[in-house]
Amino acid sequence: MRVYLNGRIIDADRAHVSHDDAGFQHGVGLFETMAACHGRAFRLDAHLDRLFESAETLGLETRTTRDELAGAVTSTLEANDLQAARVRLTVTPGRLNLLHRDSADTTGPTVLVVATPPTPYDPAYFEAGVTVTVAGMAANPMDPFAGHKTLAYWHRLHTLRQAADLGAAEAIWLNVSNHLASGAVSNLFLVRDGALLTPPARGEEARGALASPVLPGVTRRAVCDMAAVIGAQVQRRMLNINDLLDADEVFLTNSSWLVLPVTQVERKAIGPGKVGPITHRIRTSLIDQVQQECAS
Repeated sequence: MRVYLNGRIIDADRAHVSHDDAGFQHGVGLFETMAACHGRAFRLDAHLDRLFESAETLGLETRTTRDELAGAVTSTLEANDLQAARVRLTVTPGRLNLLHRDSADTTGPTVLVVATPPTPYDPAYFEAGVTVTVAGMAANPMDPFAGHKTLAYWHRLHTLRQAADLGAAEAIWLNVSNHLASGAVSNLFLVRDGALLTPPARGEEARGALASPVLPGVTRRAVCDMAAVIGAQVQRRMLNINDLLDADEVFLTNSSWLVLPVTQVERKAIGPGKVGPITHRIRTSLIDQVQQECAS
């Protein structure tokens, strides 16, 4: 396997990051995970838009350009001769002098792109749906880093591991106000009376409301676009645990699995306990859309 690191395509076993890189030392950095098919990353521009917006908001000096990052993703796919892939782009500021921002000790950035074959999932996940748990942790709208895809991901992965230990595929996070937020590594959709309901993401808050700690997912946005095509209304609003338990259908979205049906929340079946027709239609339509966009 070959990776892109700081301007070069090199063998993965030769890719090394400095011991004092801020991403390694302090979790300072951003990342994007993308699906690729036909040798192209799905909605690469949207992923880069999100990364650069987060970098500006959080004060991460990337010192690189969109064209450079887009070229890095394309070059990595080509170097590994991958038509279908899972692509991860990571950007850190390199070495930092935290007390003196303009210090000569500051180097960087570190840019790493890794492309691997798509993550294999059990087909039963999509045919029968999965069980999810409710996480013990809560998302905090007062945290200015919430809703951004930063390297500080341990708390998310911790709840995902706890869910896996219980035989579940994902953990649903609530806000500190006990409203629904998202999955540990995914966005959340409910289906009620033919409409899609989803918690507001960062940038979608009602006027005067607290900032949302929910990541504005690229696949989430693609699903919202798809809903308009099939004539399903999308409502972005605050939702609670009863909305989740009483939903007709539930599904999760991210770049790896696209649309993942949820048929059970802990011991409570969702609807009839099987994959619903709207979830199935959204999933199949989105798979087709990914194929079409990447092929064109």
